[in-house]
Formats: sequence, C-alpha cells, structure tokens
Amino acid sequence: MTKIAVAAKDQDPSLSGAWEMPEHFVMLRDTIRRFMTEEVRPVEERQPYDSYALPADELAKLREKAKAAGLWCMASPEEYGGGGLGLLGQVIVAEEAAKCRMGAYVPACGAFGIDPPSVIWLGTEEQRQKYGVAGIQGGKKNFVAISEAAGGSDPARKIETTVVRDGDHYVINGTKLWITGADKADWGIVFAKGEKGISAFIVDRDTPGITCREIGVIRSYAPYEVHFDNVRVPAGNLLGEEGKGFAICQSWLVHARVPYSAAVIGIAQAALDIAIDYARQRNVHKSLLADKQAIQWMIADSEMELRAARLLVFQAAWNGDLGRDIKTDASIAKVVSTETAGRVVDRCIQILGGMGVAREMPLERWYRELRIKRIGEGPSEVHRMVLARELLRK
Repeated sequence: MTKIAVAAKDQDPSLSGAWEMPEHFVMLRDTIRRFMTEEVRPVEERQPYDSYALPADELAKLREKAKAAGLWCMASPEEYGGGGLGLLGQVIVAEEAAKCRMGAYVPACGAFGIDPPSVIWLGTEEQRQKYGVAGIQGGKKNFVAISEAAGGSDPARKIETTVVRDGDHYVINGTKLWITGADKADWGIVFAKGEKGISAFIVDRDTPGITCREIGVIRSYAPYEVHFDNVRVPAGNLLGEEGKGFAICQSWLVHARVPYSAAVIGIAQAALDIAIDYARQRNVHKSLLADKQAIQWMIADSEMELRAARLLVFQAAWNGDLGRDIKTDASIAKVVSTETAGRVVDRCIQILGGMGVAREMPLERWYRELRIKRIGEGPSEVHRMVLARELLRK
C-alpha cells in the first residue's frame, strides 16, 4: 500500500468554501479502519483486559505493517520522516485509532508509532534531529511536564518549578504531577520558571536528579510525579528563547486538544456501535431490546450528540489548518466531546445492563478512562472560563 499523500492547503477542498471531507482523507479513514479491524484489535484481544502495552514482539510486527502502509508518526513533519498530516488529518486518525480497548491513552495500541511533541519542531535543527527525528526513527518515548500541585490548569501563574543559569548549564528544581509516560520515557519537555519567566527545556530522562513516583488512578495506565533535584541541563537544550516558554506551552496545549477531542468521540462511537448491535439481538419480554422506545431514544440521542461533537472538532481542525487562532475552538471541542462521550458510554452501559459493566466488554474500562478525559488537557470548567472571557471581552 502506498503512502497516502496529503494535499497542499491551496489544493485541499476541505479548506475552502463549504466543507466536506476530501477524498484523500476518506481513503485515510478507511485504511485505518481496516488496519484496526484486521491487525490491531485481534492482537489486543489476546492481552489482559486492563493492559496498556502489547508484548514487544507483537508490537514490532504491527509497527512494521503500519510503516509499510504509510501509517507512521502521522502528525510529524514529512521532511523528518513523519506523515505530515495537519490537524484535520490528525483528527481523522485519532478517532479511528482510539477504537480499541486501550485506545483512550494508547492509540492503535502503539502501532502507529509515537509522535514527538509538536513543539520540538520549533527547536533548533540539532534539537529536531537529536530528539524529534530520533523519536520517529527509533520509537523513543517522551513526556511533557507542565502540571504541578499548585495548579495544573493555570500554568502561567502556578508553575513553581525553578530554573537558574549556571555557566553552560541550567539547573532545575521542583516537582511535576500527573505526567503520563515519564517512567519509561527517553526524554521530556519540562517547563520551569526563572528570572525571565517560564522557559521550556529538553531534558534527558536519565539525567541525574530525576526521580519518578507512580500515582494510582482509576485507569490502569498510571501517571507519575516527577521530582527534579538540582537537575543540570545543557544550555543547548533550551527550547526556544529563555522566558518565552509559556507561548510554547500554549501552542502545544491548544493544538493537542483537537485530536484529543476526536479520540474520545471515536471511543464513544465504538461504544454506541456495540450497544446498537446488542439491542438488535437481545430479546426482552418477547421482543427485541431495539423495539423498546426507551432504548431507541438513548441510541438516537447518542447519535445526534456525537454528530454535533464531531462537527465541532472538524471545525477546530479546519480553522487550525487555515492558520487561524483556535484557542476558543479547541476549548469548545474539548468540553463538548469529552462530556458527550461520557454520556454516550454511560447510556451504552445502561442498554447492555449487567454486560455493560462486565469485562467481556470494554465499556466499563472506557467509562473509567473517559472520566479522566474531562479533567485532562484542562478541565471543562477552565475551558468554559476561556470561552466566557473571550465572548465578554468583545
């Protein structure tokens, strides 16, 4: 299978006039659906219910197949070995790749590689090669450390991790919370406050002075507390300009929220498909569950809400690819998608009854993981504040 080319913005019909999904994105969506059905889910079904990683040999085989299909690190720049997808393409990938048991936090069970944080491409060419390209080619893992105990939803004012210049190094001290993947990462991007404000640093995970502690939560894939004790970082690992790290932080957060929103829609859609199939087959009091009006309304409401949420995500991605400011678009998409997905999965569990909370189905796992999604990437309340302030300022 040849790599799916992505049209330039001035040739892409999705970026002009009335919107409809262009043909090359329909092909991409259908390709990923087949890959998930034929390759990913059969392997995942052999793993323990709450697992969040495939055996190394199984994952390696899947990744080779994904690379051959052109489905590798699709959010990363094409010139550095990635797929070169813009936000709209990333949204399509995210929705389909989430449709597996561990898809909420490990899309396609890791088959499509690990895209480096997009802000690494804002760094120097040396940084791009050492960390970005190495991540694409070698599958190196990474983390992004922003949140702290003082307030993860307000990084501009609540970052207390400090950094000071010491010769040709910077020295970082402090503690970050809720950092996913920090234990097995090769490197990370850490935000710390110094004399000039917040700065961003690329930090190798094996640097002396870094320790991790697992924080148990309701999902199996636990985040970490990461402590920095006089961690010395080479001056060359400063990402961007000193004191300009908050803009980098905002860029990463805003754009990451769009595929994040698409992924929860994918999970909710998969749950709804399960519920519809179950309702068509389940006999209750001499008739099918699908014939009960209460069930029909739950299914209809779920479908309508998912369609509306998906269009909001598409709109945010579309505007982002046009180069527009999507801060409020991303906040709207994030709130609507996560809250909608939570309601949909809850209804699907209700439709299945006891089977909905049984581990024969993935619904109860998705239910737990979607609850976190309303907090991660900024809780719903903060995004409502962002939107309200923007509207009231006009």
